[in-house]
Amino acid sequence: MPVETEASVSYKGYRFPVEVIGHAVWLYHRFPLSFREVEELLFERGVTVSYETIRAWCAAFGPEYAARLRRRRPRPGDTWHMDEVFLKVNGRMRYLWRAVDQDGNVLDILVTDKRDTRAAKRFFRKLLKDLQHVPRVVVTDKLHSYGATHRQAMPSVEHRTSKYLNNRAENSHQPTRERERAMKNFRSSGTAQRFLAAFSRISSHFRPRRHLLTARDYRIEMTHRFHTWKTITGVTAHA
Repeated sequence: MPVETEASVSYKGYRFPVEVIGHAVWLYHRFPLSFREVEELLFERGVTVSYETIRAWCAAFGPEYAARLRRRRPRPGDTWHMDEVFLKVNGRMRYLWRAVDQDGNVLDILVTDKRDTRAAKRFFRKLLKDLQHVPRVVVTDKLHSYGATHRQAMPSVEHRTSKYLNNRAENSHQPTRERERAMKNFRSSGTAQRFLAAFSRISSHFRPRRHLLTARDYRIEMTHRFHTWKTITGVTAHA
């Protein structure tokens, strides 16, 4: 049977080259920059474009690029770490749930209004539906909502609760905290969910576990990851 190929990203109606759009989206999601700062960096490279246009590019293509990266992700490890943190949305506290595997790969995120069993169930369902398999071990903090949800959603999976075992998930929040400070605030839970879903995928793609790699291996790995980025954005197809 012929292998189904992924359709290329459509840039119809956009007057700037694919390379410029892809580079702007990469800058905004990879580094804690504002749209105006991305505008300035592009201007230094000889590209005159408004920060509002960059905002539109990120809204239109950020989720699309993230979805394409997600489809190329390797099968996650068999140990999942889950954690939740406060998130300020329009001046009010909300909650960001995140799951990573033992290698630090982000599996999924969810923004909710509350931190209760119902919210935990939503996150578990979203996670299992997307990944379509269960892990060997789930590691969480001692929030009671995790225990109740685990018993219903994946009773056959070992559940470990310890704040010391869950550093992997807690550390994965750091790029989000940097991004949150740069953005000052999210206007709504929906806006936060859409942005952080794309940000978590794109940012983590360019964050290999550098402390485990030699300088040479790190450069090789980053070369591979940039090649993947050019492929999913369509730069290689337009070259």
